[in-house]
Amino acid sequence: MKTKILAGIFLGLALASCGTLDLNPLSQGSSETWNSNAEELEMSLNGLYKDAFWMVDSDEWTDDHNYRDALTEITGATLTGQTGFIRTWWLNTYKAISRANLVIHSVDRATTLTENQRNRYLAEARFVRAAQYARLLSHFGNVVYTDEPLDIEKALQLRQSPPQEVLQKIYEDFDFAATHLRTSYAASEMKRATSGAALAMKARIALYMSDWETAYDAAKACIDLDEYRLHPDFGNLFLTETKNSVETIFSLPRSIALGVTLGGRQDYVPRLAGGWGAKYPSWELFAAFLCTDGKPIDESPLFDPRDPFKNRDPRCTATIVEFGTPHMGFIYQPHPDSLTTLNLTTNTRVTNNDTRTNAQFASFNGLLWKKGVGMDWRQNNWQIEQEKIIIRYADVLLMYAEAAIELNRIDQTVLDAINHVRARAYGVTIDETSKYPSVTTTDVNSLRKTVRIERRMEFALEGIRYMDIVRWRLAEKVLNLPVYGMLDPEELRQKVVGPGLWFFPQIPEIDDDGIADFSKMYEAGLIKQSVVRKFDATRQYLWPIPTPEVLTSGLTQNPNY
Repeated sequence: MKTKILAGIFLGLALASCGTLDLNPLSQGSSETWNSNAEELEMSLNGLYKDAFWMVDSDEWTDDHNYRDALTEITGATLTGQTGFIRTWWLNTYKAISRANLVIHSVDRATTLTENQRNRYLAEARFVRAAQYARLLSHFGNVVYTDEPLDIEKALQLRQSPPQEVLQKIYEDFDFAATHLRTSYAASEMKRATSGAALAMKARIALYMSDWETAYDAAKACIDLDEYRLHPDFGNLFLTETKNSVETIFSLPRSIALGVTLGGRQDYVPRLAGGWGAKYPSWELFAAFLCTDGKPIDESPLFDPRDPFKNRDPRCTATIVEFGTPHMGFIYQPHPDSLTTLNLTTNTRVTNNDTRTNAQFASFNGLLWKKGVGMDWRQNNWQIEQEKIIIRYADVLLMYAEAAIELNRIDQTVLDAINHVRARAYGVTIDETSKYPSVTTTDVNSLRKTVRIERRMEFALEGIRYMDIVRWRLAEKVLNLPVYGMLDPEELRQKVVGPGLWFFPQIPEIDDDGIADFSKMYEAGLIKQSVVRKFDATRQYLWPIPTPEVLTSGLTQNPNY
């Protein structure tokens, strides 16, 4: 019952190649005759679900993710209008908007459509248009809005629209889509955009824009559809073999046969399994997972820095590989004295290349990602068919809770929304309160902190953290902190392992924002500083308008770029 576009979407239209707003896509059929029947309209709509049109924020732009001692343009504060992904996001988003506009303005050429068909095609195109503008608005702020297919001369005359006007247009499109799209599809049918997807995506952009009332109403409406449930097992929700989950509201499939895959994942895999162990969870993320009593690690008596995975929220070990446990065919152990480890396929001891004693480029902080990582990643030359989840039901529940908290509209439904997500992590029902740390407080400040920590534990490596730290105005704090890791092996043995301090030599303090402070360990010489992140709060909360748009189209650049 989710929104999912099946394999046929990949037969959609190719991307046009142009340097500015693609408002008249030449790769489609003649704009004078195309979309004159249902078949052509279906083809045009299929093209709107191309993977390239559905960009997702990278966790590498946040404090949850490390890549050895490398920084990105965002975490290194080097973002400019010439940055590659900035230009790609802008161009591809406007290409999708252009094609959605063309469908909307040509649908009446198909004179044999029923009223329901016509409204469904319009609703689907408007859903896509709204989602694309929502991405532009949340990241760039000052964007060009048009709902007309334009020729190049008119396109060059366009200027940026006030953000609130763009937001209202987005709401109108999502509302139309929610009214006219189906609520679900049968398993045998091609899954397309649904009313639930429109409501969920409306709630997301409203939340990003701090429009709490709209976010609350849209999230509640999505919940009230009663079409979605939380997947019973958090750990396997993200694996390749999990398809058609009742939790997924909107996703895109991937297909090796059709050449649409998740690539570039070798960096996430341990070296023994054929990967590089180069991209891994940060210590800040690891420290953010609560203990099983619902307290942070610096307050809970259950936390043991010598055994830091013990007594933690189950999402910790579902997200990060626990030391001494099976992973990708081997026992994972980064301990500097673990020179060999067990190959589970052959049941033999092998050289442990996942400790830096043997391999200097193994994980710099000892951690590896587990969430979504499966044995199938090693097949087909590292081309992976995992679904691309755009939004899922857990996000709707937590958006509903957050909006209600900010409105000071706290009742049992708000606590239930958080507790449903948390109880699922523990594999129990919401009523089994003795088996998980249920949330009972109604204090606004306490609940605000709770829902923020819950989002971090729930959505790691899903492209959610970036916009959360941006909209909470935490980016200037967390992205101006050093990246820490383990000492080099010889020094690690001397200062940490020898005195019996492995893995965490001390317990980091956790502040009111849920952020761990490792500075005392660093000052004591017990950990190593890899690199220092940088974030320029005077400009980076909005992305720069691509330089060619400023020079060619005369658009106004965002401040301080």
